[in-house]
Amino acid sequence: NGMGMTETGPTVFLMDPERAPSKIGSVGKPQVLAEVRVVGPDGADLPDGSVGELLFRGPAVTPGYFGNAPATEAAFAPGGWLRSGDVGRRDADGYYYIVSRIKEMYISGGENVYPAEVEAVLDAHPAVLEAAVVGVPDARWGEVGHAVIRLRPGASLEAEALRAHARARLAAYKVPKYVTIVEDYPRTAAGKVQKHLLARSLNPEAAS
Repeated sequence: NGMGMTETGPTVFLMDPERAPSKIGSVGKPQVLAEVRVVGPDGADLPDGSVGELLFRGPAVTPGYFGNAPATEAAFAPGGWLRSGDVGRRDADGYYYIVSRIKEMYISGGENVYPAEVEAVLDAHPAVLEAAVVGVPDARWGEVGHAVIRLRPGASLEAEALRAHARARLAAYKVPKYVTIVEDYPRTAAGKVQKHLLARSLNPEAAS
């Protein structure tokens, strides 16, 4: 199976079947004519294992948006690299993983936080059925994480216990400041969590 986006032609990554069981969650390696970079906010390349924006280059990548120079300029980094808007990482074997979309990122105390990374840690707690993390305004840090949790049937969980679980596995600035337990999230017809509506419904003052 392949992963691609309209602007990159049919496929960027391909996964070889024999490695798929040991690389769960990976989209695979770039196909022959595709080049991929993982870059930080300053545009510099990041080492293996670090999370940053994925940039693509190659003959299948669009030269731009027809008749729309500003959109083309915004979509490309110097050197003809297309900004994917996807956040990902590369492992030591050269396999790529998509972590989240850049637009979901929030900035806490000057540090980038990718909700998907925090959600994966919260999801691993035995009482948690599903976790959604959004950035909410904070006077001191600019934005902080608000974790909205669905519990497994019959489970209970204190906010501080969940934060302790997160603290043991994440850098301090990634640990959600607020925790709210909900029955369910606002969703699209396809079942995708609508984070913008979720963020709007949260009032940090009322959260634990």
